[in-house]
This record gives sequence, structure tokens and C-alpha cells, in this order.
Amino acid sequence: MRIDVVTLFPEMFRGFLEGSLLGAAQTAGLLEIRLRNIRDFAGGVHRQVDDKPYGGGPGMLLMPGPVVECVESVLAEATAAADPHVVMLTPAGRPLTQQLVEELAGRDRLVLLCGRYEGFDQRVADTLEPEAISIGDYVLSGGEVAAMVLIEAVTRLIPGVLGDEASAGDDSFSGADRLVEGPQYTRPREFRGLQVPEVLLSGDHRRIAAWRHEQALNATRRRQHSPAASDSELP
Repeated sequence: MRIDVVTLFPEMFRGFLEGSLLGAAQTAGLLEIRLRNIRDFAGGVHRQVDDKPYGGGPGMLLMPGPVVECVESVLAEATAAADPHVVMLTPAGRPLTQQLVEELAGRDRLVLLCGRYEGFDQRVADTLEPEAISIGDYVLSGGEVAAMVLIEAVTRLIPGVLGDEASAGDDSFSGADRLVEGPQYTRPREFRGLQVPEVLLSGDHRRIAAWRHEQALNATRRRQHSPAASDSELP
């Protein structure tokens, strides 16, 4: 997979992309991530990328010219084998769920568009027609952190990125039931009076699987009926 990140602050991604699984995946040739600076496409002595909104209001908006031209330069590198899918990170977008992550992981190439300030001039969306995606019902200072969340979620589904391919299938919200993962335990068997459940020590894989499924159901029910659960999370 190839991911192009369009941003005003490419330096925010350096450590994130070089560490752990992402760094190893790029070294192994499983993943290619390129950072594109919107300011490289800004005109004038000061390379201005934002301006005051028409009609008044607080803050500044990203101007359409530099953003669109930056993305278009990325799209110009498209091939028939890897058609880029443009994503705009915005609170107004479609919620990022594991199901959507799986859809995105099935693509060969993503272009992630990170906003700043008060957001984008509407003509950016009108021109590029990106898929709008939100990582939650809250506001960040920019789309960079949201892009990192999406990258982390998507790339771990690329075959070969995780050391154990079964890990992703056992994660919360994965599989046909979309259940939250239940409690898990490792050594020691006792910690400050808290014991590992006996069923996990039994060696009976059928009983263990049934116990884990029941725990996942319980965890999912608790999450669905918590005050913070949204209607979209309910069955």
C-alpha cells in the first residue's frame, strides 16, 4: 500500500512513521508513505496558505489553490494499478469504524488530506470530491493526529505487517460479530491477590473459546449501554 499525506506540518509524522510496526513495514517494502507539504504550492513571497473567511467569523481558512494543486500533483502520479482514494479528515465526516478501516485497507493507495485552522474552503471538497472521515465527535487543532490514527488502523491489516496474522482478526470490532475483545491474562498467575481465571489454565480449548466469547459479549453489552455509547453502536 502507498499512502500520501497532504499536510502543512509534515515534521509531525517523522517519529511516528519511523517507529515500531510502521517503520518495519516500510523497510520490508509492504508500505510506502510520502509526506506532501501544502505550502510548497503556495504563491507569493510569504507562501500564504490561509485567509479570513468571507462573511466574517473567527479564525482562518485554508485557501483552495495550494491545497487542490498539492493533491492534484499527487493524483498525477496515479497508475491504472493503483488508483488513489482521497480522504479528507474532518469532524463532519463518516465515523471511522473497524468496518471502514477494513474497506480502506483493501485499497492500494490512499491520499490523506489534513486540515488546519478553521478548516478548508468548501471549494476544496467541491473540486476534489474526497471521502470525508472523522475519528470522533470532537475537534482537534488539525487533521494530522487523525491521519495518524487512520494510518495505524489501516496498515496493521496489510498482510505481513503484524507478526501474527491472527492478531488483527481477534481484535475488538473485527470478525462477523464486531464484538469488543474480552479480558486477557499473562504471567504471573497471581498478582496482588488477583488470580488468572481457572478456565484459561485448563488446557480445554473448547471451554476457553466459549469463555472468551461470553466475555466478549459481556464487554460489548457494557459498552453499548454505557452513557457514552451512541445509537450507531447499538445492535
